[in-house]
Amino acid sequence: MSKEQRARIDAMVRQPRPDGPQSVEAIRAGFRAMMAEVAVPDGLRTTPTTLGDRPTLYVEPGGRTRTGGTILYFHGGGFVFGSPETAMSLTGNLVARTGFRAYSPDYRLAPEHPFPAAVEDTLSAYRALLDSGEDPAAIAFAGDSAGGGLSVTTCLAAREAGLPMPAAIVAFSPGLDATRTGESMDAKAGVDPFFTRESLGHTGAMYLAGADPYQPMLSPAVLADLTGFPPMLLQAGGNEMLLDDSTRLAARARAAGVDVILDVTADVPHVFQAFAGVLDEADQALDRAALFLTQHVRVPGAEPVRRP
Repeated sequence: MSKEQRARIDAMVRQPRPDGPQSVEAIRAGFRAMMAEVAVPDGLRTTPTTLGDRPTLYVEPGGRTRTGGTILYFHGGGFVFGSPETAMSLTGNLVARTGFRAYSPDYRLAPEHPFPAAVEDTLSAYRALLDSGEDPAAIAFAGDSAGGGLSVTTCLAAREAGLPMPAAIVAFSPGLDATRTGESMDAKAGVDPFFTRESLGHTGAMYLAGADPYQPMLSPAVLADLTGFPPMLLQAGGNEMLLDDSTRLAARARAAGVDVILDVTADVPHVFQAFAGVLDEADQALDRAALFLTQHVRVPGAEPVRRP
């Protein structure tokens, strides 16, 4: 581990912030600016497309033959900000390290489109892949933060709709508890360079729009039945307030007989994997995630894969 690297990342993300709640426009602009500074692997091919009825970014590996697996990647941003473009460091690194292709849907955001709009859109994207002839055993869900939460809740929605499960789930610092009852919410307050209870409450209220957080689709770490779920890799940082979202979901998965790996890296922040290239722990975590995906996603044979 590099203490110097971790300290540099912590200082970078712990910049002074305006007092009081920010407007939606300011939050979105600030996040775009921050993520524009994050490195994206070279050589990737990106194409705008549509999946379901939402704009989607299609990402292919460059300089090597695609190996056949498909990642359905859900970007982070508290269900209020972010886009497929702001998540390209993460999507791109998974594509580059696995040789899989990826689709990253631009799901609807709150407050304009509160819960359950995001889940409806991600489920629609998965259904479109299946309808196009994709084998679910060749599809993995992945995501970061709110998108990591969507990788779980989209599975819940797919099971409810009678759809087959994907081959695997990879979730980076997933948001899995809208009740905010995890012990880390208090234990990591002040340690977490990104969040406060107030900031999480501000964006969380936009997504909830009055919905009861005590339901599986909003708080799967507390309430979801994970029976029949695919193997899961949950990666989180030791310095984040949402740490117990991952630890509690892992416990529920084990209790339901699901294969699960809880992968916690000490002294790093929320979605630390985005800092690949400048933080050794980020590259190491992405290598572990890529290995997990290649171990669980069944690569199709010689049959061509049709694009939706």
